[in-house]
Amino acid sequence: MKKKDHYVFPAIFHRAEDGISVEFPDLQGCLTCGDATEEAVKNAKEAMALHLYGMEQDKEKIPSPSDIGSIKLAANEVLMLVEVWMPVFRDAVENKSIKKTLTIPKWLDDLAVKQHVNFSKILQSALKNHLGVDDDKKDIS
Repeated sequence: MKKKDHYVFPAIFHRAEDGISVEFPDLQGCLTCGDATEEAVKNAKEAMALHLYGMEQDKEKIPSPSDIGSIKLAANEVLMLVEVWMPVFRDAVENKSIKKTLTIPKWLDDLAVKQHVNFSKILQSALKNHLGVDDDKKDIS
């Protein structure tokens, strides 16, 4: 399945006394909220991008967006089109630093600390070398 770079899906913004909830009729389980409109829109974009990214990773078929004329709204609901540009989101997720716990002998730690070794940089370099990976090759599929 070829990944698309650009998605636009309709979202229903439901206003209540305690804030705004957002649901995507075409993306089951993709829900978010916000205290105000600006926060709800920002959260909707992030939730949609994360949901689509997960579907891509799981190799699920991404549905076509519904026609906005077919979506029925309640009196306290507004329909908005939410747009995401996936290359930026994918890059942010795939290059996010994660913390790893590891164990090395004390004498090795003492020597490395004394020589101001950047442990993260050394580990990344060693892993890339061991796995035969360069900075341009990040696809693990």
